[in-house]
Amino acid sequence: MLIVGELINSSRKAIKEAIDAEDAEAIKKIARDQAECGADYIDVNAGTYVGKEDQYMKWLVSTVQSAVEIPCCIDSPDPKVVEAAMELHKGTPMLNSISLEKERWDALLPVVAGSDIKVIALCMSDSGMPESKDDRLSIASDLINSLVKNNLPVENIYVDPLVQPISTNDSYGMEFMNAVEAIMTEFPGVHTICGLSNISYGLPERKLLNQAFMVMAICKGLDSAIINPLDKRMMANVYAAETLAGRDEFCGNYLTAYREEKLVL
Repeated sequence: MLIVGELINSSRKAIKEAIDAEDAEAIKKIARDQAECGADYIDVNAGTYVGKEDQYMKWLVSTVQSAVEIPCCIDSPDPKVVEAAMELHKGTPMLNSISLEKERWDALLPVVAGSDIKVIALCMSDSGMPESKDDRLSIASDLINSLVKNNLPVENIYVDPLVQPISTNDSYGMEFMNAVEAIMTEFPGVHTICGLSNISYGLPERKLLNQAFMVMAICKGLDSAIINPLDKRMMANVYAAETLAGRDEFCGNYLTAYREEKLVL
């Protein structure tokens, strides 16, 4: 399971305060904490700084990479910000994200075409947010085929079928699950990813729903997620679900997590 640590986002109060104060040590600590808890990428977002996003994105990327060896996930729809971050990024980053929305697609395709960057392909188009499995699969098919035609390796594509709140439509959970299964079946080599916390929006005990949703999604084939790796119960559920789904040879990762006291009940 590939984990993208979600915590370094300027929309979070603590992160904005650290950026405003240029408190590099605070940012480094959050990056190190996420890496130590199992993150494979550190998501970096400075989107609240309109007009100065590129400046703060470059500072965040440099700061994070001075603290950890894992790469960043560049979280911005602005191609200039993405290009600026990629120029100074050490190693291969991930882009969060491209979609079929024409303005976003036209702006970001030249950045990723022919590159070795990992790309989150969001199931959104100018027609709006997809609701059904078939809607998601149709958009995913167009995204994958178009990216491959533009010389992006299929294994570098991480399709995000888009999680929507179950509180607004009781079909959204299973439509997402079935979309994950269909994408993973029909496009060998492609990955699926999501920021899953939207599923519980507006409901009590959100962590419980998020954890259950993660387990269900893993069993449908989800192999990546944008989450808080400091949530020990969530991470324990990831280890357990991967083992039960047959994706942990001889239960090796589960046993390692047990020895390292990561299986929080």
